[in-house]
Amino acid sequence: MINYLKSENYRILHRKSLYLTTAIFFLLITGAAFCLYFFSSVDADFRYGTSSFFYSNVIGMGIQIIIISYLYNSILTGKDIMLTKQAISFGISRSVIFWSKLLVTLGYFLLVCAAGLLLMIGLGQSLFAEDQGVVSNFFIASFNMLPIVLSGFILIHALKMLKIADIYNIIIVAVIYIFFDDVLLLIFRQVNGLNELYTFAPGALLTDNLMHFMNQSVQLDYRYWVTGAVISIIALWIGAGRFTKQDMD
Repeated sequence: MINYLKSENYRILHRKSLYLTTAIFFLLITGAAFCLYFFSSVDADFRYGTSSFFYSNVIGMGIQIIIISYLYNSILTGKDIMLTKQAISFGISRSVIFWSKLLVTLGYFLLVCAAGLLLMIGLGQSLFAEDQGVVSNFFIASFNMLPIVLSGFILIHALKMLKIADIYNIIIVAVIYIFFDDVLLLIFRQVNGLNELYTFAPGALLTDNLMHFMNQSVQLDYRYWVTGAVISIIALWIGAGRFTKQDMD
């Protein structure tokens, strides 16, 4: 597995899409910061030129971050089926292929996210007036988001490895991460003991996280990790299991 990991790491490092996606990601962060700074400089009544509002843009973009993770995962799970067939013909197990592609792409995605987080804090603290406690709240809110974003990445990886069409991938992710709380609320709202189940849905959790961050009352919450773990385990169980039996033609 180590040799295949090295091979996949070499491949991803030589893909222009890795650097292009990362550069666009960082430019968008920087551009957003300077736009807020510019408008706050020319308009004394501009209310959004604060580090708190700047950070809230990320806390409120959980779904968009999952979409960005799709781009990173696609670097090694895109249209390279012939390379996967060759690896299998050389005796590399499908399990090794599945997990190696996941670990390599996830590792680089997390590295980019960590760098983006530091970039945001640097820009926020440099360009805007300091809001007391906002950085610590930003870290807490980001930590709450982490398992939800990770579960999205893992789900996308499983779908990509199973060669599910992109349009269906988007629909599945949208249903689970945007609409599932409404579905649970509709089904269980009259059922005692289950009428609060919707609060564990990814969409409800991400909205709740943003609201608490904006109110400066955000706290670590186990529900994010429970939901993220459940989605991740199910996605890995189905994805890894079916990939080992999948026809590669």
